[in-house]
Amino acid sequence: MTDTVHTAAPAAARVSDTYRWVQLAIGVGAMVMIANYQYGWTFFVPDIQKQFGWDRASIQWAFTLFVLFETWLVPVEGWFVDKYGPRIVVLVGGILCAIGWAINAQATTLNGFYLGMIIAGIGAGGVYGTCVGNALKWFPDKRGLAAGITAAGFGAGSALTVAPIQAMIKNDGFQNTFLYFGLGQGIIIVILSFLMFAPKAGQVPPPVVNAALQQTRRNYAPTEVLRHPIFWLMYFMFVIVGAGGLMVTANLKPIAVDWKVDSVPVTLMAMTMTAVTFAATIDRVLNGLTRPFFGWISDMIGRENTMFIAFGMEGVGIYLLYLWGHDPVWFVLLSGFVFFAWGEIYSLFPSTCTDTFGSKFATTNAGLLYTAKGTAALLVPAANYMQQSSGTWDMVFIVAAGANILASLLAIIVLKPWRKVVVEKSMATA
Repeated sequence: MTDTVHTAAPAAARVSDTYRWVQLAIGVGAMVMIANYQYGWTFFVPDIQKQFGWDRASIQWAFTLFVLFETWLVPVEGWFVDKYGPRIVVLVGGILCAIGWAINAQATTLNGFYLGMIIAGIGAGGVYGTCVGNALKWFPDKRGLAAGITAAGFGAGSALTVAPIQAMIKNDGFQNTFLYFGLGQGIIIVILSFLMFAPKAGQVPPPVVNAALQQTRRNYAPTEVLRHPIFWLMYFMFVIVGAGGLMVTANLKPIAVDWKVDSVPVTLMAMTMTAVTFAATIDRVLNGLTRPFFGWISDMIGRENTMFIAFGMEGVGIYLLYLWGHDPVWFVLLSGFVFFAWGEIYSLFPSTCTDTFGSKFATTNAGLLYTAKGTAALLVPAANYMQQSSGTWDMVFIVAAGANILASLLAIIVLKPWRKVVVEKSMATA
């Protein structure tokens, strides 16, 4: 609880910056461990399809269910965190992650994979929501950067394991890969959970005063947030930007296969890998780096200005990938660009939400907004059906590019002036 104005409890002494960064690092470690549950999935899909003969759209429902349960329960988990602290939620999350992939290792039906990914999703969401919420509370003075670094653990965390996961699937089969990666990552999350704490009143500095950043001093309860129309504008923007990136995340390998670039060797920066391995590795790294980078930029020039730039870049990137992605080198470079322009939604939206609605209920409120990612995931199978019915990815890419351009315009034309009014009003009543 960081709101020192209304608390009767005696304020704790300010902690050192080192202590705050250590708490942030623990959160990042936990985020790295849940990354593969989402970003590693694409490598299992072709082998699951080969072994069981199900169509791709049916298999990808497992990914959608994972994202739904990873996101839609975050407000509930966030409420637990705001009430009981971060440790218990991360502990249970780690256990559920391990169980989820252990179920995948045994599954022989589509429903088996759906169940495994649902359980892993609940676990990963508990860890994700807790770590981002905790970062927002520990760093009211560097919200964009702190949320960005934490979300980077999730975005880039799977980069180091792209090659090992693919190698293990090839050599030991996808079942063993699910089992060993699932258990290993789950156990590390459980260990990290014992080191996590939430800040007490007085332990952290107050929010910054910066003309570019509209930050409220009022704490909105989650029920008030849901009734506020500006929340739903942010939600809509999150959905339309989120859907494009998730579509590429879930279908990177299938798109590469369809465009016949998946196994073409590409050499860049004196490294040679197949196009899909190279693309996936670069994507993870850039998807991670973009979160603290744009978070830091937004701390200086304001959230909406940053959204305008990033979402505009994403729209252009998706369109260029559609035009030039059939060339293996361009496939690698442009998919990297697309992920760099996409991943920052996971630092910009939580920090904008906390700037608008206060930090007391930050985990729950940012969690409510994060459910937009789950809503966006519902559009992933739609992309697969669009591709199946037309036989090409053309329409999918054009729709995704257009949605991003729309979001970039909404940020600057609608969200920015509206949020200024909302924050000024809340200051007057606080």
